[in-house]
Amino acid sequence: MTEMINTIELATELTVAWLGNSNTRAATDDVLAFLQAMHETLVKLETPDAGPAETEVETDQHAPAVSARKSLASPDYILSMIDGKPYRTLRRHLSSHGLTPDEYRQRYNLKADYPMVAPSYSETRRTMANKIGLGRRARAKATEE
Repeated sequence: MTEMINTIELATELTVAWLGNSNTRAATDDVLAFLQAMHETLVKLETPDAGPAETEVETDQHAPAVSARKSLASPDYILSMIDGKPYRTLRRHLSSHGLTPDEYRQRYNLKADYPMVAPSYSETRRTMANKIGLGRRARAKATEE
């Protein structure tokens, strides 16, 4: 029984350390899931017979939080398939999860042209760039020659 208490205590200490990180933003459900995952991992580490094949199968399967169609339903944002939250641009969100846009598309079986930026945000940036004159110098030089 003392071995089980040690793994529970260690899992609790790891969870407290994780929550103590200023970059951690977690809902109450996430805390419980993290604590359970830490405990399961510690129990697996205690038993040397547990093979890594089980964990490889689990990590290869990623269920999307929303469908691809629903993720692109609004022109103002894109819903992340990782957590279902809205973002104007997915690049920073993906990098915080250690993914590149190509890895994200591959993980959720998305087409190569799946957008990483919401259409209205892209249009706003395009309008602003045109307004300040980006790209005009290159065109002016090409017409002079």
